[in-house]
Amino acid sequence: MAKTWFITGTSTGLGRLLTERLLARGDSVIATLRRPGALDDLQARYGEQLRIVMLDVTDTAATRAALKQAFDQAGRIDVLVNNAGYGLFGVAEAVSDAQIERQIATNLTGSIQLIRAALPYLRAQGGGRIVQISSEGGQIAYPNFSLYHATKWGIEGFIESVAQEVATFGIDFLIIEPGPTATSFATGLDQAAPLPCYENTPASEMRRAIASGDFAIKGDAAKTVEAIILTADLPAPPLRLALGSTAYQSISKALAARRKELEENKPLTLSADREDD
Repeated sequence: MAKTWFITGTSTGLGRLLTERLLARGDSVIATLRRPGALDDLQARYGEQLRIVMLDVTDTAATRAALKQAFDQAGRIDVLVNNAGYGLFGVAEAVSDAQIERQIATNLTGSIQLIRAALPYLRAQGGGRIVQISSEGGQIAYPNFSLYHATKWGIEGFIESVAQEVATFGIDFLIIEPGPTATSFATGLDQAAPLPCYENTPASEMRRAIASGDFAIKGDAAKTVEAIILTADLPAPPLRLALGSTAYQSISKALAARRKELEENKPLTLSADREDD
């Protein structure tokens, strides 16, 4: 049976590909974007199967209005996809206050407010699914991406909590964690100027790797989107889905290291309990 999807950030990248694939298989899509005209070709091809909404996810009032309009018009939305976002690149002390505020407002606050605004409608219709496009960077970290990681780790923690709050209402979540994938993400990085004092550090090595193209990008965008759709269609999807060999390897390594550190410090950890317990 055809589904109705609400997807943010559909101008390019995974959001655009996801919209194309879903329309092609017969689903309806309510697609949000900030750049007029980006989906005009799809609108001409699919007509009323595609509804386009202009939305900047950093505008909470606009997000609430867009969701109200979407549910009023569609009647039911089966899957909401929080996809809008971008990356801020630079060492923590070099990025500007304005860059930090924009990164958090887009990737974290914007995603949180979309979820909060959607929950009453999903409860009223008896359930639904929210897909959060996160990143391997929601569980691991690279130098120069500290603010980006803060938003991805933050939204994953938010969802882990909210998922427990709303499971009774038939609402579930799927967090997608792709590794480096061939999209426009790298070219769209918001970059801070390098600081000379960080030369010959891991931060400068990362900057050179990205600038030269030596940073390995193994993920295929089309295959990533197919995996997202396949998993979102499952009756009971996992809470998290890592995608790509880089994500699998980096997350596995990080989890093993955290578990090792936890066990090594177990005596000191347990010593913090009250004596009468």
